[in-house]
Amino acid sequence: MLTRVLVALVALVVAFAILGADNPPVIKKVSPVHTSPASGKDMFTNYCAVCHGKDGKGGGPAVSALKMQPPDLTTLTHRSNGKFPELRVYAAIHGDVEMPAHGSKDMPVWGTVFQSMDRDSGAQQMRVSNLTKYIQSIQAK
Repeated sequence: MLTRVLVALVALVVAFAILGADNPPVIKKVSPVHTSPASGKDMFTNYCAVCHGKDGKGGGPAVSALKMQPPDLTTLTHRSNGKFPELRVYAAIHGDVEMPAHGSKDMPVWGTVFQSMDRDSGAQQMRVSNLTKYIQSIQAK
């Protein structure tokens, strides 16, 4: 049941990204694309870029459907006094913290989505960990 809700949330974001603001929204249910847990970049492209943009700066195609502009993920280190906030990023991806831009834990909660993709908890942790490492790799120098 929770997986269906998460898929519906992802579908809603994608629908807003595809449809213009002038057209009434049509929700198309889609399953998340299965990517390798080893590739943080592929996961970012498939799961995060719709809101955060391919470059991580917050300009994805679904931005107009969001309550607030997604943060520029390339400046997390700068905004955290020069230290990448690894645990905070990991917790945000996993769904352990509230995301005010999304009103609640509606980011969607990728930890739960990853759990539906991989029954192995090691693969789930690898996904969140490698996605966190990829976000760390795109920090502005």
